[in-house]
Amino acid sequence: MNTLLVTGTSTDVGKTVVTAALTALARAEGLAVAVCKPAQTGVAPGEPGDLAEVRRLAGPVPTLELARYPEPLAPDTAARRCGAPLLTLDETATAVGGLDAELTVVEGAGGLLVRVGEFTLLDLARELDAPVLVVAAAGLGTLNHTELTIRALDAAGVRCAGVVIGAWPAEPDLASLCNREDLPRLTGVPIVGAVPAGVGAWDHDRFTAAVPGWFAPGWSPRLPFNSDSPPSTWGFDTSQSGT
Repeated sequence: MNTLLVTGTSTDVGKTVVTAALTALARAEGLAVAVCKPAQTGVAPGEPGDLAEVRRLAGPVPTLELARYPEPLAPDTAARRCGAPLLTLDETATAVGGLDAELTVVEGAGGLLVRVGEFTLLDLARELDAPVLVVAAAGLGTLNHTELTIRALDAAGVRCAGVVIGAWPAEPDLASLCNREDLPRLTGVPIVGAVPAGVGAWDHDRFTAAVPGWFAPGWSPRLPFNSDSPPSTWGFDTSQSGT
């Protein structure tokens, strides 16, 4: 079984839609895929959460949510505030490893060092010996946030599967266009995908049909970026629109 963890450079950068896109891409390659969201926050019991959105966009796949907290806070903070036990690294790693799939995609909460419970997504990546895909914003601030995230991965000895821009604007400004060129140069990690802003509102058929065009040719969620390869920027279509 291959496992791929998805983190963001911050919150609200498009992790869930990227997770859905990765799932759809892997399914198109014929892989049996499962998706895990260890901790969901800001969603009441019985309400649809991020995994429901992944299934709506990518199609019916096995999903696993280990904990849910009603307040929209970091998972460990939300757990403490409602008196719930914190997730442990061992139980989470065991649950992920128990999913019967050729590829398991694990979506984190917020950024790499956000406490999912008694641990961070970085800790989970080390425990599972799994690569991490970094979802980044397009505009101002993303150079610093993305490089900090990738440096943290490097320092921990965790492989980076690449960078995906989580919401590429229909009309990118100068900062976004410059960042597209500068991110691979500054981080040493290629941009392997760019998901157009707004596609989370699409229906399943439209979403899955478009997914292959959002990722670099030849890149697969089951084949992480090889750091021995020179970083490069691929020519994704800057005219793509999620409208």
